[in-house]
Amino acid sequence: MNIKIFKMHRFKKTFTLPFNVEISHYTKNFLLHNNFFKRYLKFLKRYLFIVFKRQNTLEIDYISPNHKKVLWINISAPSIGDSLMDLSSRVLIDDRKIDLYTHFSNAKIYEYDLFISKVFTNKALINQYDYDLIILDSYSTRSIRIKNDVAPKLPFVGMFGFFNGPEVNRVLFSFNRMNHLLGYTRNENEISKIAKASLSIGLDDKKLIARKKMPNHYISIAVGGEWPYRTFNQWDLVIERLLIKNNMLNIVLVGSENGNDIAQSLVEKFLDANIINCVGKFSFNQTTEIINRSQILLCCDGGLMHAANSVSTPIVPLFARLSEKMQLTDSICSFSLFDELDVNNIPFEDICDMYLEAYNCIEMSPIS
Repeated sequence: MNIKIFKMHRFKKTFTLPFNVEISHYTKNFLLHNNFFKRYLKFLKRYLFIVFKRQNTLEIDYISPNHKKVLWINISAPSIGDSLMDLSSRVLIDDRKIDLYTHFSNAKIYEYDLFISKVFTNKALINQYDYDLIILDSYSTRSIRIKNDVAPKLPFVGMFGFFNGPEVNRVLFSFNRMNHLLGYTRNENEISKIAKASLSIGLDDKKLIARKKMPNHYISIAVGGEWPYRTFNQWDLVIERLLIKNNMLNIVLVGSENGNDIAQSLVEKFLDANIINCVGKFSFNQTTEIINRSQILLCCDGGLMHAANSVSTPIVPLFARLSEKMQLTDSICSFSLFDELDVNNIPFEDICDMYLEAYNCIEMSPIS
């Protein structure tokens, strides 16, 4: 009986926030639309795998002052945006040596990180004796297997831990979970003021963008996208309306290769406008530096939105399905628009109006 109670207590952690602060989440909706038995079987698989790998006795729920050398395993969420959000709270443990094991596709963005010493993508290069503690992103079987392979005898803490399924504000989750692990060294108001993604841009990348001689004043527009409902298809109407207001406006298009066709069509449509196409031509960090130099970024919810947040560039973001409260924090300068289903349902006139509101607000700001 005690064993059953223990397991059910652990199972509750799959949908219960692991800290004493309430943040935006869609847990109720998740529980309503996902089968209890499937959720329990997934939890049981993870729990039994931890026991099978003899890691259950090594789990702790705190980071002590003695944990000076930390290896953070961040492998469960492969997208750059999720990685930036999940690792955002590393700023709270900047007094320690932090190494990172992550996806090969994400490793490059942390190459010159101010808070991370080394970045690994090959677990064979990791020496467990270099660390006092492992931070695991989640208790997925993959994460546990990696932890067991690289440091089978070291204690570990979980960020998401068993929490699995419900959508949640990942930045606030990361910051509040880390604050919990550190013993609530900061109050909720302090966390709210600093919670955002962080990204360090290397000197070489900054010099490369400086050599491109961008205009002194310009706005950036992120085009393209991975998911259709988060990919806006009417940037031409937005640009046309903005140019009517100001035909001298400088616009820099940014994005990855999936935005190449859109960017090319915009350049061809507005041949007489001051549009610079940087889509698919620069690395993520170099693109972040372009955004860093711009006045405002117009974008959909995605990696470049989080890049802008990391360098404190004001944003006009378009959201669908996940609201602003699920993706942003109070420390971010945002002028957001939202639709329940698809960003393409957001009128382009509203985007232009929101841009003007953002521009006027920034111009009147004492720090502008």
